[in-house]
This record gives sequence, structure tokens and C-alpha cells, in this order.
Amino acid sequence: MPPDEAPAAIETEPVRRPGTCIRVLIVDDEQDLIDYLSLLLSRQGFEVAGVTDPAKVVETLKAKEHHLVILDMMMPGMSGTEVLEQIRKFDRDIAVIVSTAYPNVDTAIASLKHQASDYLRKPFEPDAFLATVQAALARKGLTGDPEARMHQAIGERVRTARKSQDLTLKQLARRTGLSVSLLSQVERAESSASISSLYKIANALGLKMSELFGEY
Repeated sequence: MPPDEAPAAIETEPVRRPGTCIRVLIVDDEQDLIDYLSLLLSRQGFEVAGVTDPAKVVETLKAKEHHLVILDMMMPGMSGTEVLEQIRKFDRDIAVIVSTAYPNVDTAIASLKHQASDYLRKPFEPDAFLATVQAALARKGLTGDPEARMHQAIGERVRTARKSQDLTLKQLARRTGLSVSLLSQVERAESSASISSLYKIANALGLKMSELFGEY
């Protein structure tokens, strides 16, 4: 967003979402824009991080899993295309939305080549920006629906606890009496397991039900 243009007013109401698991990384050399977009996204319940140094993007992604990157294509030191190439070498599946105030054929081609989810021209309206974010996440099987977010949070906690104990899905299946297929679906938030099944999973992992559900 050009510095001489004030951001559009934010009219969305805050949405409180404890136990968030959809993480967005904003990469832009303008800290003011990062702050503005972070406010927009956090009010919709997303967990947001921002970096102004493009050289630190992959390092940030390695430190913590993110589901979406919003990448400025025009930054000093390293082009957005170079950053996009690095992101794809590290993670070929993560959703990436590229943005620029100066669109051209080269950046459009690079975005397609490296499978960017969408291409935004600055400045953009808040509603259009949020719609683009939701669409990019939906194409990756992620969603802003509260119930779906709860299943994603539970699945993430189950997977983290299982891996911390060096258990395979097959071993957890033997402990719980549940199928490997069901456990895999729970971890990927593809199945809404019954309370009975979740109790068996929590018990097998040494967790309380409250720990599994978090603040939901």
C-alpha cells in the first residue's frame, strides 16, 4: 500500500477464537501495512506473524508451522519472486497470496509458476482482502468455520501429543481400539470423532479431555 494512502477503515467486529490453529505470515517491508493486515486478520480469529526482512521468511516458517503466507513482491534486498522460490523449496503445499502495488507480466508469470493461490493489487479493500484469504485457505481444505477450527485444533493437539511420545498411528490405534483410518482423519480434521472416541484418544495419550479441547 503506498505510504501516502491511508488504509481503509476497519469495520469488521472482533471475533474471539481461543486455541487458534490457522496461522498467517505476512511478509512486507512496510511495518505499517503488516500491522494493519494483522489487525484485520486477528479480528477474524487468525494467528498472525509478520516479517519485514525477506531473508527471514523460511527461517520463520521452519520455526513454526504456518498455513498461509501473504507476500509482497517488491521488497529491498530480495525480490518477492526469490522469496517465493525459497518458500516452495521448503514447503510445496503452503498457501501463498502475492501482493504488489506495481503489477507486471513477470510477477504474474512467477506467481503462476510457483503456484501462488492468488494475486492482489495494492491498495486493496478489507473485504476483498479477507475474501481472498478465505478462498486461499478453502482451496487448501482449511476454513474459518468455528466448528471446523475446533476439529483442526483437536487434530493438531492429538498429532503433537502422539509425536512427542514417538507413537505411530498404528501404535495409537492399538492403545485406543480405534482404526488407523479414523485416527488419521481426526488428526487431519477430516472427521468429527465422537466424545467416546476422543476420550479413548485422550486417555491413551495421557491427556485430560480439557487439554484436548483447549479453551473450546
